[in-house]
Amino acid sequence: MSSRTEGTASVPGGAPAASDAATEFHAFFERHYAELARLAHLLTGEADGADDLAADALLALWHRWERVRAADHPAAYARGVVANMARSRIRSAVRERRRVTLFWSGRDEDVAGPDIPAVVDVREALRALPFRKRACVVLRHAFDLSEKDTAQALGVSVGTVKSQTSKGMAELQRRLGPHPALQRVRAVTADTGGST
Repeated sequence: MSSRTEGTASVPGGAPAASDAATEFHAFFERHYAELARLAHLLTGEADGADDLAADALLALWHRWERVRAADHPAAYARGVVANMARSRIRSAVRERRRVTLFWSGRDEDVAGPDIPAVVDVREALRALPFRKRACVVLRHAFDLSEKDTAQALGVSVGTVKSQTSKGMAELQRRLGPHPALQRVRAVTADTGGST
């Protein structure tokens, strides 16, 4: 009978190595949880759900800890898991917003246009970007990752990171007006605990 015990590995002789794996995972958790929660916050724009998303991602990492610990860059692997989970949550939220928009579509004639051109918050501007552009901008400018590390975290090419970051920053500049978008992105991410 085959049964899987999560986090338990065997060493020669049949002795469990679960405590080593658990200790190693605990150290990884302590080292990276805050960073992963901040990444989740910046990708989703939701402060309340960021801790939950980071915890869900770390639970998923624990379930495949043998694969994670064998990766060349476990932290990059973890960022990729957070990015994928954030993408899924955003897609669900977008579907829900579409349903609400359809419900209220009869009232569109009352809307003349955006009423907040000079007061756009950076988080709102980031949230408006398509996910890949947002992820590239956040990882490059809020987390100061290299293009290569960003590409690895998102599972895309370095060329894609370059083009998506450039397009994302251009869109932020358009949305945020005449103030340099990069400085505003860095200022806001510093307020949420980001590094510049």
